[in-house]
Amino acid sequence: MGIPESLIAERNLPIFELATELQLAEVSAGGVEHRLTPVAAAAWKELKAAAYRDDVDIYVVSAFRSVERQAELIARKLGAGQSLHATLKILAPPGCSEHHTGRAVDLGSGRFRPLQSDFDASPAFAWLSAHAGRFGFSLSFPKDNAFGFVYEPWHWCFSEAGIP
Repeated sequence: MGIPESLIAERNLPIFELATELQLAEVSAGGVEHRLTPVAAAAWKELKAAAYRDDVDIYVVSAFRSVERQAELIARKLGAGQSLHATLKILAPPGCSEHHTGRAVDLGSGRFRPLQSDFDASPAFAWLSAHAGRFGFSLSFPKDNAFGFVYEPWHWCFSEAGIP
């Protein structure tokens, strides 16, 4: 894809192993199946149920992504005329996406357009900020993150080590 290895090294981007065991975590209103590792899927379902009990609308926009799918998303941006530099601020190079692990979710809520920074003004983001850690989820790319990605208030990743 023309992504220099030096860029990955300069930004200190980790290379992630591809998840091999996945299970259904959620089906979107449009019928898209979102898969996560079994432990992440179970934690997601618990988190979503807790949010629902607190009247917070939250849903998965994206979950597990293969290396090939990541490459397709990048190719689409490049094909639309976006520069490689700009594209790699919003999408990780193939192999460097947390989505490959089967533990990352991009989330949406209510009237907020998916994958937009104003998600941080949603009740869902406020709820996640206060409660997601109880379920092992944390915000991966806050403002001015060390990896050089844009602020992604919608992107949360599960870690068993993150469960208090």
